Amino acid sequence: MKPSILTGGKQLYFATKRVLKIISLFFILTGLLVFDGPLAPGPALAAESTVNCDAHKGVCSQSSGDLTVSLEITPRPVKAMQDLVFKVSIEGASPAKHPHIDLGMPAMKMGPNQVWLKPTGPGTYEGTGVIVRCPSGKRTWFANVIVPESGEVKFIFNVIY
Repeated sequence: MKPSILTGGKQLYFATKRVLKIISLFFILTGLLVFDGPLAPGPALAAESTVNCDAHKGVCSQSSGDLTVSLEITPRPVKAMQDLVFKVSIEGASPAKHPHIDLGMPAMKMGPNQVWLKPTGPGTYEGTGVIVRCPSGKRTWFANVIVPESGEVKFIFNVIY
């Protein structure tokens, strides 16, 4: 075993200094990731995640170009981890194909979660789907109604866990 050049208090001083450097580096990196790095939402994401639909109260409507799309989710209140019925009404353009809904979260990338809609009358469609519970605890979701060859409308709403 090689004898140490430093003795007693000097060893403790340098060990403490090294530990403090490691702790400081940890906090600096954590701060960069949380407040300015890839985990922090940018301005576009913040604007995209603004709730524009109170799905717990009833029907939400939005316009995009020549389309006016209405979305109703039942049962209410809208809860995760249960079968939900998505009702879509389209005014303005007759879709070339049946519309569908992409469900997701504005704050993170999700796997595919689509609701396939079937016609229930002129300009009205219905389908069932499930909103899963996010392990992060975030409750803001979107239903992006895609009308083939006509456009899409994004409804952003909160769910109950």
